[in-house]
Amino acid sequence: MNEFDVFYVFRHGDPLLVAVFLLLLVMSLATWAIAASKLFTLLGVRRDDRATLAAFDVSQTAPDFRDALRRQRGPLAAIGQEAFAAFADYRGVRDGSDKAEQRLDDHVVRRIRQAMDRQLLRMQAGNIILASVGALAPFVGLLGTVWGIHGALIDISQEAAVSMDLVAGPLGEALVATAAGLAAAIPAVAFFNIFNRSQRLLHQDFEAFAHDVHALLMHSDLTPGNARAARDRRTDPHALPENGLHQGD
Repeated sequence: MNEFDVFYVFRHGDPLLVAVFLLLLVMSLATWAIAASKLFTLLGVRRDDRATLAAFDVSQTAPDFRDALRRQRGPLAAIGQEAFAAFADYRGVRDGSDKAEQRLDDHVVRRIRQAMDRQLLRMQAGNIILASVGALAPFVGLLGTVWGIHGALIDISQEAAVSMDLVAGPLGEALVATAAGLAAAIPAVAFFNIFNRSQRLLHQDFEAFAHDVHALLMHSDLTPGNARAARDRRTDPHALPENGLHQGD
């Protein structure tokens, strides 16, 4: 063999060496597919989040922003919608006391945190595959190289006369496995670092936006949950509390 043939291993390699190259090919394809998908997702998220922040900036009151959120998409919009839902679903009594305000605050913060966690998990999809390819691909390639050299040396030992062409061909093809492993690992590591940094920046945006929405809600005139029903019960002592249970302040 006088020239390099990239398909030599598939024609003449043993099953293990062929399996190594196929595995590296699958790893490389998965890396580029995940990277392309996450890139388009990230661009869409950035666009949607800018629109949500713009809606927040132009909203004068909490009801204005609540209405604007219904037309928005993306992680920030989902976090904002969950915050308003938590405020509306609150089943406690808001009577102006510090204890009541703290209970409402804890409820809203908990729901906002849960929404943030869901959005971060969605943005982190695929990271484990990129990290695994970056960590394992070089060793898979090295396995192929060691196995290929082992087989080549056995074949050479069975030849009566050994020439440089006889040695260089099989050994060169075996060494390609290491290069293939690096070719799969380097992009995976690079993409993992890029997307990991982007997700850290998104987390900072989530924290800042969540703080602003929380402050907007807690200082708004919106009535949370069943607070209006609680006031009606205080006005009408004969009205039964929700679920037929008496509530104390």
